[in-house]
Amino acid sequence: MMDEAQRPGRAGPILHFRGMAGQGIRLAAIVIRPKDEPAPPPIRLSEAEIAPRRIAQIAGIAVWRHDFTLTPADGGYEFEGTFHAVATDLSGDLRLAFVSCNGEENGDLDRDGAERNLMWTRLARDHARAPFALLLQGGDQIYADEATQGHPLSRDWPDKVPEVDDLAQLADLAEHLRRRFVARYLHVLQAPGYAAMAAQVPALSVWDDHDICDGWGSLPEQRSRSAVGRTLFGVARETYLLFQHGAAEGDIPELFLDASGESLGWKRELPGLTIAAPDLRSERHRHRIMGPAGWQAVEALAPQGEHVFLVSSVPLLGPRLSLLERVMMAIPRMQHYEDDLRDQWQSRVHRAEWRRLLAEVLKWRARAHVTALSGEIHLATRAVMGPDAQKVHQLVASGISHRAPPQAYARALGLFAGLGEAPLPGHPIRIHPLPGQRHRYVAQRNYLILARRDGRWQAVWHLEESGETPALDLSD
Repeated sequence: MMDEAQRPGRAGPILHFRGMAGQGIRLAAIVIRPKDEPAPPPIRLSEAEIAPRRIAQIAGIAVWRHDFTLTPADGGYEFEGTFHAVATDLSGDLRLAFVSCNGEENGDLDRDGAERNLMWTRLARDHARAPFALLLQGGDQIYADEATQGHPLSRDWPDKVPEVDDLAQLADLAEHLRRRFVARYLHVLQAPGYAAMAAQVPALSVWDDHDICDGWGSLPEQRSRSAVGRTLFGVARETYLLFQHGAAEGDIPELFLDASGESLGWKRELPGLTIAAPDLRSERHRHRIMGPAGWQAVEALAPQGEHVFLVSSVPLLGPRLSLLERVMMAIPRMQHYEDDLRDQWQSRVHRAEWRRLLAEVLKWRARAHVTALSGEIHLATRAVMGPDAQKVHQLVASGISHRAPPQAYARALGLFAGLGEAPLPGHPIRIHPLPGQRHRYVAQRNYLILARRDGRWQAVWHLEESGETPALDLSD
């Protein structure tokens, strides 16, 4: 018998973390139902009932949201007769999970569910053993690359983009894309391992290119700025807000650092911890990663915690890709990889901007420990920047469901990383193997567990074949 949440057009509850509220936490829970069904029931707390309100109707479904505060006395909430325990005391020992790359470019909707969601099942089992307080999602939560197929205006995207100014045709394209994006989000939200986590562990998410389309922002600008490109971005943004933040346009000033919504970077302050995520996609084009709104938000961030987790959807600390970029552009058969290289902070085109962000990170490091969390590369690795007195860690966990690339690719990248990089004088970047591993990059599906015990943070990767790594201390 099909589980209730897996019926067409149904999912939830899915928790989103809004922030602290005294000794409690503020949450939003979204519930998805077919548009013609009545409203879902209220959420029941120990001393209150929270009725939902509909925040969107899209592609045949309605999205309902319950906004509420949980205290340690509540311990969780009840919905449709099921009690969902939620970690509410975030002041002491704490466990967080970090994931990225939840899908694949081609055929993701047709994959065997048990194989696709194997690591989600393991993560849900880890949560059942020792609960997570937050789920951090570092980008590519869906792979929307095939969403453009099946419509005459977008079927050849991005290789051929027709010129069109007919508003009716563009509206038809937008409806086509909404149906396709919603199908991909429901495919993720209904997956058993994910659904079990989503009802109990509030999420904080940032998007990357596949949440829009492969290479968004690094494609030729006449394509991304075309009417078709703007329509694609608009639908991707609408569904990103809705399913990854439980939000509509009117919620932007409360949830994001830029009240205008030009940039969707965010910050959350927890006891002793700041979690921040700049938006590396909304203002991006081939010659920049962030625009004025994004940079203003980053430079005004002012983290308050004793430790800062900076979620950078594209790895902040990486090897000397500018050299590889020059070599590949000299080889005609390799030039089609230019967009992939330009997507990185380390691209020669973005080097000045990269230094600018690293300089901001060092300002935060003067007051707190800083750890960058990244995904995107479908490998697991780590890096360190700077002398020990100003050490900045980077942890990359990429591929919660995306299958790993060949081992030979990981080995070759590891050799290339041995060249080293130092964009800021006196602060070299070094790529290191994970604890217990021999090579710099691990080609296995993976996720990351971050744990604070007695005020000190440690990181453990869970690798599909090798299991858990020894703990890495982040507070040294």
